[in-house]
Amino acid sequence: MITISLRPVGRYWGTISFASTLYLCPILDLLLAEIPVKLQAELRLGLQEALVNAAKHGNNLDPGKTVVVRFSLIDNQYWWVISDQGGGFSPASEPDLDIEPTDYLPPDESESGRGMCLLHQIFDQVQWNRKGTELRLCKQLETRSRLSLRR
Repeated sequence: MITISLRPVGRYWGTISFASTLYLCPILDLLLAEIPVKLQAELRLGLQEALVNAAKHGNNLDPGKTVVVRFSLIDNQYWWVISDQGGGFSPASEPDLDIEPTDYLPPDESESGRGMCLLHQIFDQVQWNRKGTELRLCKQLETRSRLSLRR
């Protein structure tokens, strides 16, 4: 089941909540509906990774637990706040910007940890709450400086 609260105009937040699942296409479509086309592919990858982490690692794919996504456009920044009902985790306090994507991978294991690197590469801000159950993602829109008509 998906619950949607569309955002009003201004600085208000829309909300989408859904039972823990990996069937995320309709959720991603809703979250990206108002995003400029040139950003959609990259943001879709990042949001999918964040939602998979919340449903799979946070909620252990328990259909009785929900993932909640709040979203808004504030001052040329797109924000998504993704919350799960899991036990949380301890994210690294500061990402190392010079790391290679494979540095997050445990030796000889699956792709666990790759998503953390993707999030930091795609979004301008990546922040977790202290408990590790809420992720805040921000993407800054490119702003064009206004040309002055004065000489």
